[in-house]
Amino acid sequence: MRANLKTIRKQRVYSEEFKRRLVSDFESGKFSVPQLEKLHKVSNVSIYKWIYKYSTFNEKGFRVVEMKDSSNEKVKELQQKIKDLERVVGQKQIMIDYLETMMEVAKEELDIDIKKNFSTPQSIGSKKNPKR
Repeated sequence: MRANLKTIRKQRVYSEEFKRRLVSDFESGKFSVPQLEKLHKVSNVSIYKWIYKYSTFNEKGFRVVEMKDSSNEKVKELQQKIKDLERVVGQKQIMIDYLETMMEVAKEELDIDIKKNFSTPQSIGSKKNPKR
């Protein structure tokens, strides 16, 4: 005797909230369709269908075209920003090294200790004087 077996669905079902979130990520420019496809393991055909269905920018009869050059330009801009930030960090590190060397020179040649000495008591300059 055979048991009643149900066939298992091979298609995944996504919630409307999930679909709308993907569309909003695409519309905001955070991710491209291929990036969303890899990130969520959803076919690009499904993503494009959701864009046509849920997008606030699309109207009936218009086609969504994603420019590959725009993604490449965004990557180039981000790489340039990384280079600029690395340059700034390098300049700051040079300044830190210079100032540390100046403090060492001041201590050795002028016998001035610029670094914070933790054994000294705190100053009471900011406290109010008691009334007399």
